[in-house]
Formats: sequence, structure tokens, C-alpha cells
Amino acid sequence: MPLDQSFIGRAYPPTRPYEVGREKIREFAAAIKDESPLCRDVEAAKAAGYPDVIAPPTFAVILSMGSHDAIVEDPQLGLDYSRVVHGQQEFTHHRPIRAGDRLVTVVHVDDIKTRAGNDFLTVRSEISTVEGEPVCTAKSMLVARGTAEGEE
Repeated sequence: MPLDQSFIGRAYPPTRPYEVGREKIREFAAAIKDESPLCRDVEAAKAAGYPDVIAPPTFAVILSMGSHDAIVEDPQLGLDYSRVVHGQQEFTHHRPIRAGDRLVTVVHVDDIKTRAGNDFLTVRSEISTVEGEPVCTAKSMLVARGTAEGEE
């Protein structure tokens, strides 16, 4: 059964605050082989004008993917997550994510399309500080394979 088009434009409540820690940044940088001292050394980050170490740009995926839970767990949408693959990801950073940030994410359903028996769900995650400062906009496309059989 195809996904309900009436979900386009829906926004979900903000996630619980995520406190960005230095060690999480270091671990993520190591996992993606980012050797930048800005991700590992407080003094190097301060010398570059940051208040603390900064995260690699793709660190935002931790927050954006976490915010998808609201959509995935919404029984009214009926998304079968066992059939979902991640089709596309892009980030627009308003400023670097840095250690000490307390971030919340609001996820929006921007589009739902059905093609060749698959549902394409475009979601946007607006990541900001708990005070409301915009930090990053993450856009993702989730593809639910074979969920819209017979639809074109």
C-alpha cells in the first residue's frame, strides 16, 4: 500500500536534547578517518576561532537519523522500515557542530512519491540548539522498496 500523501508538510515535535561530547566527536572522526586536529584538539580548535572541538560535517547524520524515528514509528504513516534503504543525504551547515552543543531536531515530511512500486519519502531535519540557533539542515530520501506494488 503506498504511503499517505497527506503526510506531506507534517512536522514532528523536537527530539530530546542531544549533548555533543568531545569524545563522541573524536570517535566519529576516527571512524570516518578524519585526521583534522579541529576534531581532536581543543587548543587547535580555539586557535582556529572555535570555542571547542568541532565535529566533521557528516556528524549531523547522528541527529538526522535519530529524528527519523518519529516518522518510522508513526503507525498512521505505515512505513515498513524493514523495506527501507537510504537513498540520498545532504547537509547544509549554518555553523559547525561543536562540543558542548545541546541540539534538538525537528523532522519534516517534505515529499512522498511512488515510482515503479517503491515509495520515496523525502524528509528534512532541522537541527538547532536548545536556544533555537540554527545549526544544520539535513535532507534525506528514504526508499521503501516494493511497498507501493501496482502503483505508478
